[in-house]
Amino acid sequence: MTAGTRAAADSAGDEQPTDGTTEARRSARTGLAGLAGAATNGLFGFLLAVVITRGYGTVGSGAFFAAIGVVTVTAAVCTLGAETGLIWTLPRRRAGGRGDAARVLPVAFLPPLVAAVLVGLTGVFAADALAPRLLDGPGAGGTTLIAVSFAAVPLVVAMTLLLAVLRCVRPIQAYVGVQSVLVPVARPVLVGVAAVASGGVLVGMTGWLVPAAFAVLVCLLLVAGPLGVGRGAALRPERADWSTFWRFALPRAASAAIDASAVWVGVLLTSVLAGQADAGVFGAVGRYILAGQLAMQGLRVAVSPQLSRLLGRGERAAAAAVHRQLTTWALVLSWPVYLLLAVFGLAFLQLFGPEFTAGTTAMTVLALAMLINTGVGNVQSLLLMGGRSGLHLVAAVAGLLVTVSLGLWLIPEHGVTGAAVAWAVGIATENLTAFGCARTVVGQPLVDAALVRAAAGVVAGVGIAALVGVSTGGRGIAGLVVALSVLAAACVGLLTVPRVRRRIRVTMRQLRGGQGAASAADGAAAASMKGR
Repeated sequence: MTAGTRAAADSAGDEQPTDGTTEARRSARTGLAGLAGAATNGLFGFLLAVVITRGYGTVGSGAFFAAIGVVTVTAAVCTLGAETGLIWTLPRRRAGGRGDAARVLPVAFLPPLVAAVLVGLTGVFAADALAPRLLDGPGAGGTTLIAVSFAAVPLVVAMTLLLAVLRCVRPIQAYVGVQSVLVPVARPVLVGVAAVASGGVLVGMTGWLVPAAFAVLVCLLLVAGPLGVGRGAALRPERADWSTFWRFALPRAASAAIDASAVWVGVLLTSVLAGQADAGVFGAVGRYILAGQLAMQGLRVAVSPQLSRLLGRGERAAAAAVHRQLTTWALVLSWPVYLLLAVFGLAFLQLFGPEFTAGTTAMTVLALAMLINTGVGNVQSLLLMGGRSGLHLVAAVAGLLVTVSLGLWLIPEHGVTGAAVAWAVGIATENLTAFGCARTVVGQPLVDAALVRAAAGVVAGVGIAALVGVSTGGRGIAGLVVALSVLAAACVGLLTVPRVRRRIRVTMRQLRGGQGAASAADGAAAASMKGR
């Protein structure tokens, strides 16, 4: 069965209601691929941050991060929410030469690309005026850096949209290969070559952009076949295609820009209000904070089309079951990272260089805020895939208003720490608002006893390891090494517990999707119900 046939079957032919256990097994298998991609993305994203900070110092990395912020924020605005619209729309349509999925492509691509070209050209011509405001002082180098950043916006928009299509029409491994392997692996290599060759921030930024062009070419090759492009698929949209798509996507346009620009809004505000050096430190802190979120992002990438299909059929109980399972996974994988970042921020920032340790307090503040973000799970996906992009926009705008308002007040006096407090309060505001909206829309519990037990277990285990590390080695690298050693020993010890080994075997059967998966999962569910 081809990828296009599978997509068609999911969206049209497979209309039998499914229970939460079946969908949880499916989400477990796709989630594993997403997690593998997230791990690769996180590893090489961290390597990129090391290359930038070590290669360019606080001032140079501040300019580099500001340029990335310009590209990221502007591209997110110009995308107009179309990438989420594609992920919402394509799983509900038929792919292939006789399908109607390809009709969405002109609808989704034309307005964002036109907007990207117009905004990019405007930014190029306005670079002289923008450079002194975004960077520390005027200069031809800064002007050229800002101009190149704006010129790259159409390329990044095209990559974003094509990755969204790829995510829907090919197996998740294809998306992971491009978005989580090709791009993040190439970037530190190219930026590192530029830094070693003393090419300057502009050459390094060019190295950061080149992998996006490769990604566009690869995506074009991978999506044409499943959509039937060139094999009879209709590309001329109907009038209803435009109204249906943009009625969903336009409310998402603003929230998508807010989501994609999360850390970069702080970087740009810090650069303008406190200077490039503080912006460089905040950008380094942000790389750690975003790396801890990659597990949840990997899971969201894997199951968003599945949630769209389930919620499109009205199967809210199954969608809630998928959400609860993946939230538990994300919590178990992410909370240890954030708890360690909160306690040992000094050690982590020392890896970038001694001048970056000024962000230790900021790291602690943001790491604690991210416990809320990962603890409520991908509630934004539930809203978006349920077609409630307007509610998601409300939550995102609330978070942004809090972040910017507090940032304008706190950053001039408190620098990096002020930016961190502003972003932390914004994170809490957005996620708690989205959680309340998602609970109302789905009408099913989004938290269960298994999630609460997992949270308590993680806090207790990591808390004890951190206490031992701080007591013996302080909050520097020595203490971190001790804490990680204690955690590793505890994990090995857990593998000797029969109940833990049994649960791992059940999970592995789910991931393999073998013949025993259904019975194993059903048995585990039955045992869980008896325990209640």
